[in-house]
Amino acid sequence: MNAPLETSGTSTELTVKTAEEMRELGRRLAALLRPGDLVLLSGELGAGKTTLTRGLGEGLGVRGAVTSPTFVIARVHPSLSGGPALVHVDAYRLSGGLDEMEDLDLDVSLPDSVIVVEWGDGKVEELSEDRLRVFISRAVGDAAPEDDAEDVRTVSVAGYGDRWAAADLAGLTL
Repeated sequence: MNAPLETSGTSTELTVKTAEEMRELGRRLAALLRPGDLVLLSGELGAGKTTLTRGLGEGLGVRGAVTSPTFVIARVHPSLSGGPALVHVDAYRLSGGLDEMEDLDLDVSLPDSVIVVEWGDGKVEELSEDRLRVFISRAVGDAAPEDDAEDVRTVSVAGYGDRWAAADLAGLTL
């Protein structure tokens, strides 16, 4: 799993204790997003990437239940409020880079949508120099707690490019 990378913009690190807090983080993050934004989500299986995206969908006011697009690769959730659509992509089963994802026409969707790509590291960065990377880490294996109530996540949010150079991510704090 990739570790958080050096950022060319701003970054923050948060502690998330529950699934509801992860959704709330998504809602807060949605308030910062605008059409053309690319968000890459990374983390172990079960870390909370789709839960965060549900919160993004709620915050963006999009139509449809946000669920994992693992088997369909991508889902488009149109806005109910005149804002950007949410394009939710799961690149887990894709081994190639942007070429393999070309059929999804993400480059066409990007100017008018917010595109969120789970497992996108090393695959879609070429879509935009300006992107937000969210890395969710949690204890796994022997270090994982037996009780889900203690399954705390650390979320690192880092901005890349001019779009995020001066962004204030402090408002994401729960």
